Amino acid sequence: MMTRQATHPASVIRATLLLMTLMLLVALSAGAQEPDKRHVTPVKPATNRVQPPPKGTDEKIIQQYISGDSAAAVAEARRDSMRRVYTHYPLLTDVSVGINFIEPMFMALGQSYASVDVNATLNMWNRFQPAIELGLGWASNAPDDKNFTYRGKPSPYFKVGANYNFLFKNSPDYQALLGLRLGYSTFTYDVTDVDYSNIYWQEATNFDLHGEHSHALWGEAGVGLKVKLGGHVSMGWMIRYHGIFNYGKNAHSRPWFIPGYGPRRSSLGFSLGLSYTLPLRRQASRRQETTVQ
Repeated sequence: MMTRQATHPASVIRATLLLMTLMLLVALSAGAQEPDKRHVTPVKPATNRVQPPPKGTDEKIIQQYISGDSAAAVAEARRDSMRRVYTHYPLLTDVSVGINFIEPMFMALGQSYASVDVNATLNMWNRFQPAIELGLGWASNAPDDKNFTYRGKPSPYFKVGANYNFLFKNSPDYQALLGLRLGYSTFTYDVTDVDYSNIYWQEATNFDLHGEHSHALWGEAGVGLKVKLGGHVSMGWMIRYHGIFNYGKNAHSRPWFIPGYGPRRSSLGFSLGLSYTLPLRRQASRRQETTVQ
């Protein structure tokens, strides 16, 4: 009969350690054969696609950049930006026809003279404005401290000149103006109820002067504003400083009032009126915006 031989514990331990060592060596050799894996950040592939220029860039400037003429393109871009900032108005922007009516209103309130006129203004580049005024002036004055009555018959006058608009970079609806005018009038007046006393002879006489003729040439400089009220209607006013270059003197009288000017000894005038403006083009020309897709 056979007997079973007992297994020694130390041999079991050695076998186990040997097996674990073999397994570790196999694992290390397998890991050494695999390539080293690295995480690489992907790079966007290069492209020849040209980025579109900013919205509104002019086509001429784009072509200059494409052709390589960058200096001309930069200069043109600068000029183009200025055209965008400042609206370019055409040579003939608009024409206005108006009437100055403030002095008849003053005369209704007690003033002893008045002038009323119609005027026409041509707006060029929204900056220079040649102007012409045609009107009538009359007077009726009997001063309390004088010994006569002055009546100026309705007589014509005209003025020619120009305005300069300081707000030419903005809309024509709002204008700040400097105006120059040259005026001329030929007129007739009467001086009646003239009381004359001769102290030496102690005599008093009364006489009239009818149909006295005269003329006057004068210049004006003024500042004013013009504001659009609505539609094509605007209101404007101007304060004027004026002076007489020459006027006709009669043998027995001097004109007290000059149509379109006012009292001969005055140096300031004021005008207020309404005007109707007709645009000669619907809109001021602007650089068209070009978008490149």
